[in-house]
Amino acid sequence: MGRKMQDNINNRTIFCRDNIDILQGINSDSIDLIYLDPPFNKNKVFTAISGSAAEGAEFADIFRFADIKKQWLATIKEKQPKASILLNAVKTISGKHSYHFCYLAYMAIRLMACYRILKQTGSIYLHCDSTMSHYLKLLMDCIFGEENFCNDIIWQRNDKRGKGSQFKSKKFGNNTDNILFYSKSDKYHLQTTLWDETHIAQKFDKSDEKGRLYYTGIPIFCAKNMGARPNLCYQWRGFENPHPSGWRLSKARIEEEYQKGNIIISNDGKKIERRKYLDDYDGEPIDNHWTDIARISTSTEATGYPTQKPLALLERIIKASSNEGDMVLDPFCGSATSCVAAEKLNRQWIGIDISAKSYELLQLRLQTETDCALSDVNYQSTPPKRTDINTTIEAYGVS
Repeated sequence: MGRKMQDNINNRTIFCRDNIDILQGINSDSIDLIYLDPPFNKNKVFTAISGSAAEGAEFADIFRFADIKKQWLATIKEKQPKASILLNAVKTISGKHSYHFCYLAYMAIRLMACYRILKQTGSIYLHCDSTMSHYLKLLMDCIFGEENFCNDIIWQRNDKRGKGSQFKSKKFGNNTDNILFYSKSDKYHLQTTLWDETHIAQKFDKSDEKGRLYYTGIPIFCAKNMGARPNLCYQWRGFENPHPSGWRLSKARIEEEYQKGNIIISNDGKKIERRKYLDDYDGEPIDNHWTDIARISTSTEATGYPTQKPLALLERIIKASSNEGDMVLDPFCGSATSCVAAEKLNRQWIGIDISAKSYELLQLRLQTETDCALSDVNYQSTPPKRTDINTTIEAYGVS
């Protein structure tokens, strides 16, 4: 998978540097999917497990006013006045030196750069938790547009059990993360069904005379508590709903399904059955509450990185919002899970992290979890140079 004409970064590249410097140098409209798992503004230092593959990795999830560059605030005010108004409102509520204001300023300049480099057909998934999710939702509305908000995905990290303690808790257990899903326009790609072989084998447990697998139990009548639906009350081939709620399909659609073999009348003419064949099945619909992906514990993919996310989580996002050959970017790639998932799914990928430890973990994981040759991976610490413009961009600008 080679580099496309509009791109200025090679596939399988990891940058070890502050991501704003790298994002600044990527050509506009060149990324298909962005996943970012930034610091959550927890006001503490995270350290990798001693003796693990990630030992030595450490990052401070602490934001101070001294870390916020004046140029960031000037650029936000000029390029994204709505976001600037939001920041000022937070500053008024919490104070100029508050963690919230400083964190949002840090995120705003990076999300603005993400917006610029994302294709019109692209999507972005921002992983956060209840610490800042409501603030980040407003910030994303300002930058990506409220009309391009798709979902607030709730990832349930464990089996609903709260964290144990010898002291009486003063709040409910927190077992979920938020993933804010936005598009750049209404032309984005999305696959909203999941194909699971085990689930399918259990679901399609019957076969017809031709050996085609199917399942039944699909309602054909509306439930009586759905109220009267006169336009769906009719008699068809001697059958009708005894309740005024009527059928689930129009009379024409019932006949069409019958002719296709999806509606079966018993030999004695007394029973009617609606079937769903495996041949016509696109997968299990996915909602925004993800309870089937376990958190990293002692699995073989665990590296000891303090905020590592499961490979299955990234695989679901990448499958849902990209096609093979598309370019996936993770500006906070940490334990490199997004890069590994993209490689396994035949996508192109770029990772960015301020620590060189990410490159070490990426090398290890590519060797053990994929067929990618390490010689194909590019390590960079110098920001790329844009090739889609002729003028020099002001530092931290997002043009």
